[in-house]
Amino acid sequence: MCSDSNLAKLHRLIDDSLRPYTEPDVVSVTKEREILVSLSQVLRQVKLWIEALDSDSDNGVVVGLDCGNECMCLSKILTHLIVLLTVESQYVKHLACNVLAVVSEFVAASGSHWDAFIRLLCDCMDLAITAAVSCSTSTLSTGASDLCSSSLSLILVLKPKVKNGDWSVAAGVVRVLRDILKYLKSEDDDKLVEVFIEAVNSFLSTVPWELLHEIRVGPNADALKCSTADVSFQRTLFLGNLIQFLCSLVEQGGVVDAPGGSLDKHHPVFSRIINLVPKLLRLSLGEQADCVISNNCISQYFKHKLLVLMIRLIVQTCPEFSILVSWLQLIHYYFEELLRQPISTLECNQEDCLEGSPFLSSVSDSEVNSLSSRHLQRQAVFLFLRCSFSLINSNGGTNRKCACASWNLCLDYDSNAELQCCGRKEGLLELNNWLQGHLPTDMLVDHEMYFEKCADFAKSFLQLYIKEDDVLFSVLLQLLCVPCPAEKQFEEERGSFQDSKGNVLFFVSDLFNPVLLFHLFLVELSYDHQVLLDYLISKDTGISCAEYLLRCLRKVCDSWSLFVEFPPSGQAINRSSCKKRKVSLNGSGFCGADLFALVKDSGGLFLEDECDDENKYDFKHTQENFQKAKECLISLKNSIESLHQKNLFPYNPNALLNRCVSLE
Repeated sequence: MCSDSNLAKLHRLIDDSLRPYTEPDVVSVTKEREILVSLSQVLRQVKLWIEALDSDSDNGVVVGLDCGNECMCLSKILTHLIVLLTVESQYVKHLACNVLAVVSEFVAASGSHWDAFIRLLCDCMDLAITAAVSCSTSTLSTGASDLCSSSLSLILVLKPKVKNGDWSVAAGVVRVLRDILKYLKSEDDDKLVEVFIEAVNSFLSTVPWELLHEIRVGPNADALKCSTADVSFQRTLFLGNLIQFLCSLVEQGGVVDAPGGSLDKHHPVFSRIINLVPKLLRLSLGEQADCVISNNCISQYFKHKLLVLMIRLIVQTCPEFSILVSWLQLIHYYFEELLRQPISTLECNQEDCLEGSPFLSSVSDSEVNSLSSRHLQRQAVFLFLRCSFSLINSNGGTNRKCACASWNLCLDYDSNAELQCCGRKEGLLELNNWLQGHLPTDMLVDHEMYFEKCADFAKSFLQLYIKEDDVLFSVLLQLLCVPCPAEKQFEEERGSFQDSKGNVLFFVSDLFNPVLLFHLFLVELSYDHQVLLDYLISKDTGISCAEYLLRCLRKVCDSWSLFVEFPPSGQAINRSSCKKRKVSLNGSGFCGADLFALVKDSGGLFLEDECDDENKYDFKHTQENFQKAKECLISLKNSIESLHQKNLFPYNPNALLNRCVSLE
């Protein structure tokens, strides 16, 4: 069956079924039932045709096209379906979006005209946004008109029909684009994905972002009983769909190379989305976001999705110095309260309960919000650390003749002024200021308890992330960039602590020492190798856990004595790993420190655990801790070997097994 015949069948089906309802300038909602029946019939028939195409059945009859060419045919198909998105019925809109998504699958399965369809769909999005913001001038892209003259025809026919449309029309098209992206992910066709991303990139460049914050009510507001609140809500719906779509696009777009053999390994759409981040934050969480601010649940959703978007962007790309600095400013402006939340506070008794669980029935709304807040805190802190360490480890913006070009950097009382000369200092300043709010101010004065307090902070930090596996390994991998001094150097620096107390990087390496964190990680798992095995074979955490173990075990071998002598202080640190913790503020026992200024009126944060004796950490016997860790890793090695011999392990574990051999 030729592709012309496929498009002709599709056009005839949709035209015959929907034209009676889409020809009037305003579609009547009174015919909702008839429209739903017709859309359901179209949806079912197109799905049957897709199955026939997939099975290579070629038993159809070629039908002459009712329109001048294939692109014109696609234009008419899209016109019928987009017009139905203007109907004041959520059921009609939902079903029309489903039909659009299925039509896209049919066009892709037909083997041609995919690029024309996607560009025309983006033109529909452009028209919907233009109508929603009531712009006097069109900002339509010209990509589709370069392919065929049907783009102009689409604009002329569709523009008067969507002039009364609101943001829900644009939100519906965004939802269709996201459904198409899901379909492309399942098909694993790089050519289709590349065409799709190119069209979306072109569309994003034409959106009048500066006008989206204006709430305007159209001239037919009285007839449609429209209000400013309604427009604000519909715009919020559009922004939510758009940000969700961009998150999916960034996640999937990472596998697409830059076009034309460019040396830039990332597609230009990444740079465009990075430039959109400040605008999206302002639209969703800024002063103009009236609907969002008044609804805490919507605000939490936007914060979550925007943090996910920023994290995926910074992980997929390597933003330049100026972007990292601007993002840190944005993090402080929009997520400062999350960065300032105590690391160790567990305010809810049922933090382990899943959303919607019956065990949450006795939890108040404020406690449920606390659970969400802890999740947002994990995301915000990880993004902050990623930006800060990216600045520290980057060459951009750093003067190589400056003292901060080396790891040996000390801070004095006027550290903030000293740290503003280059990128590395900018990152160190951010870390320095953040740590001020989470550590006791006598940290560097009480030398005898210094390493114990470092371990205490590291354990609290690890417990913050231990509940979310995917974020946990992202953070642990990020912290592997913290320098872990070799044995001899570590002993020398520890011996000269009095002279090194102003060295920020030395201080950070004590707090986030990879070997210390690895030991604490095993303690949190109760040295259970089965938990590690579950991580390794999990579809969600397998790759990141394997990477973490490979890189961390290498650091363990390079700092063997530190691994054997855990904890470094040689003193007991009795803390519970799975209990409710409470924060007490005690300012009487603190004095000034060279590194940190006093944290407001509080004397710092101390951790007080309520735990049973049987659940305590026991760090008194260093050799016992080392033996438990060693036995855990050897048991893990034996389990992996057993599964691998039976061809039950999901990937080749030889590299990991070789790392474990060195511990025996």
